[in-house]
Amino acid sequence: MSHKREHIDVLLKWCLQGKQSAQIEVYNRYYKAMYNTSLRIVKKTDEAEDIMQESFLNAFTKLHTFKGEVAFGAWLKRIVINNSIYHYKKQLKKNEVAIEDVMYRVEDNDEVNFDSHGVTELKAQKVMETMNKLKDNYRISLTLHLIEGYDYEEISKIMNISYANCRTTISRAKESLRNKLICA
Repeated sequence: MSHKREHIDVLLKWCLQGKQSAQIEVYNRYYKAMYNTSLRIVKKTDEAEDIMQESFLNAFTKLHTFKGEVAFGAWLKRIVINNSIYHYKKQLKKNEVAIEDVMYRVEDNDEVNFDSHGVTELKAQKVMETMNKLKDNYRISLTLHLIEGYDYEEISKIMNISYANCRTTISRAKESLRNKLICA
């Protein structure tokens, strides 16, 4: 039985009833975005995949706590971001982040598509590569603000810093990104 056309609320209700096909459909709808969210924080494909899988397990286990106050995708993304930041900090504490892993690597099978938006795509790729060269707190705060769309208050809670420190960090991160892009 395919659930492709079902609304997410119906799928979530079926997930709560234990229907595995509904869980698979929810997973298929969201896994790419959640993987990309995690990858932007942890920067390793295998770790991002593990975190994404773990986050789906957490979400399905805690689905009964989802109140519908925000969209399910936003709720799930928050789980992914929290798990990613937790994992990243844990890796830093263990000192397992190798120097070559600090720089973002594009996988060999990734290609830049030169279509009508080729120039824009190259610029976006350059910005993302440059963002990955920023200090960790700059990179994470900019990712949460510019890419994930969180406001200063939300970011300050996620990163466990004051609101003022959050604004300053993002401002400095933008300036650092600008400078690196100009020098590149």
